[in-house]
Amino acid sequence: MSVLVTPAGTRGPRALSRRRWLVLVSALAVAIASLALLAGPATAAKKADPPGQLVQLQLLAFNDYHGHLNADTPGSADGVTAGGGEYLSAMLSQLRAGEKYSLTVAAGDLIGGSPAFSGLFHDEPSVESLNTMGLDVSGVGNHEFDEGVTELLRMQDGGCHPVDGCYFPDAPYAGADYQWLAANVVNEAGETPLPPYWITRVESVDIAFIGMTLEATDVLVAAAGIEGWDFLDEAETANALVPILHDQGVDAIVVLLHEGGSQTPPPGVVDACVDISGPILAINDALDPAIDVLITGHTHLPYNCVLPDAAGQDRIVTSAYSYGRVVSEFDLVLDKGTNDVRRDLSVATNHVVDQALLTPDPAVTAVIEKWQPLFDEAGNTPIGTITADITRGGTPPGSDRGVESAAGNLVADAQQWASSFNGAEIAFMNPGGVRSDLTYLASGDEGDGVVTFGEAFTFQPFGNTLKTFPMTGAQIVAALEEQCQPAGSSRPFLHLGVSDGFTYDLATDIVAGTCNSATITNVMLNGVPLVMGNTYIVTVNSFLSDGGDNFTTFDAITSPKLDGGNDLQALANYLAAFGPVAPPSTDRVNELP
Repeated sequence: MSVLVTPAGTRGPRALSRRRWLVLVSALAVAIASLALLAGPATAAKKADPPGQLVQLQLLAFNDYHGHLNADTPGSADGVTAGGGEYLSAMLSQLRAGEKYSLTVAAGDLIGGSPAFSGLFHDEPSVESLNTMGLDVSGVGNHEFDEGVTELLRMQDGGCHPVDGCYFPDAPYAGADYQWLAANVVNEAGETPLPPYWITRVESVDIAFIGMTLEATDVLVAAAGIEGWDFLDEAETANALVPILHDQGVDAIVVLLHEGGSQTPPPGVVDACVDISGPILAINDALDPAIDVLITGHTHLPYNCVLPDAAGQDRIVTSAYSYGRVVSEFDLVLDKGTNDVRRDLSVATNHVVDQALLTPDPAVTAVIEKWQPLFDEAGNTPIGTITADITRGGTPPGSDRGVESAAGNLVADAQQWASSFNGAEIAFMNPGGVRSDLTYLASGDEGDGVVTFGEAFTFQPFGNTLKTFPMTGAQIVAALEEQCQPAGSSRPFLHLGVSDGFTYDLATDIVAGTCNSATITNVMLNGVPLVMGNTYIVTVNSFLSDGGDNFTTFDAITSPKLDGGNDLQALANYLAAFGPVAPPSTDRVNELP
């Protein structure tokens, strides 16, 4: 890959400013039109671009990798088994073959919310696999902040974990070879924890990448790790950087944004843009027309769109699914005469990472083999048993966080039981905190129905603390109404898991992806109506307790919040005490038409 990298903040070769260039082009157009009147149609014909003026740059993009190194965790795409680090790397190599200039970029959530194979080791395996793949640059996502800003900086720069130490003392964790970008994360001094942008040169054309997470990150991660940091509006942040980049002679600009949308293509189709909706539309409309490409993520959905920018010009907007199941390939045409992207000549394609058509990359296999003994020791210990699959909401499981699920109710049951010594009568669980399903069939040699520590960690990986505190009946209803998420959220409704014995009726008004209201009625605890003025003892995890996912009522509780221990340990103890555990019912919430 023959490119010259210019660090963010340094000055590259001066190009004409966009405004001056437009003035010159307009003047030239007038002159050509005048000549056409004198000389006839032949003179007015558009001339071909001078030889060598256009440069082809391949961009390969993905998002929401979440530490899926192994082939058996990602799932499928377009009806075939797809994804995983070994195959993603193989696909990237295949696509790069024969390309003179190629860059590999990502749009966040490369770490966090990961399977146990990576998550047990604070996602050091994930970063090592991405280094092997040749990733160049990535925006941060909300999950990059799961363990806080300080830990994210360790993931970038290297060093041993402050609590768990070095997993390989003779070869400490070396950090990421690629650069994370965090343009819209600032402290009181206006400083970003990581660079806001990254510039590279392809022949004589400088191209900039602005990276950022969604503005709502502060309600998606634990508050303790991001204290003192603000998450700014995505479009306003990017737009403010445009003149700074122009002053450095940079006119070709790509945004790596961890926010996205959804579409309704035919089942399984990943390379389409049908009825695109979600936050990405408003962000695209608000972005400066000088931004040429928008690479997105967060919603774990694939799309390949061409959307008009604020000036009415086409802009490519893509998302590559999740877990390495899709790669977005851009054929960007750079113009050395304007130092900009020729959007009229640039295209993108979403490719499925079909495991059956690829040979696993041995370099990523080597990373897996390096960590496998540590995982075998830590992850394969049986902790309990189940009678059948316990799954998340939607079809396939995990596709819909807006419905009641057996998985969410299981965690709520475990947390209410584990904190009953603090008097807990009710527990609630956020759907995004459950990251996989517990399957009855054995994944290894542990036997059918056996849940290992690694499987439980993959199921519930965030290491939150249980918090128990009093709430009035009215406050409980107010919290349930907050399942209806604010307008513009990536998901309109987030269905809390509820513990056994707590029931209610739910009516929602959701139109065109926006939740207008959630009406909670007939609330019962163990068959007795909830009294609005009475006090009940409630347990949630520390994420919800701090107001995560816009559940601000939990955060507003001023009574002392009693510590109930680690959430994963609560689940492990519950499975051990009551196994084999059957899937909890999903009729605790009566959803009215």
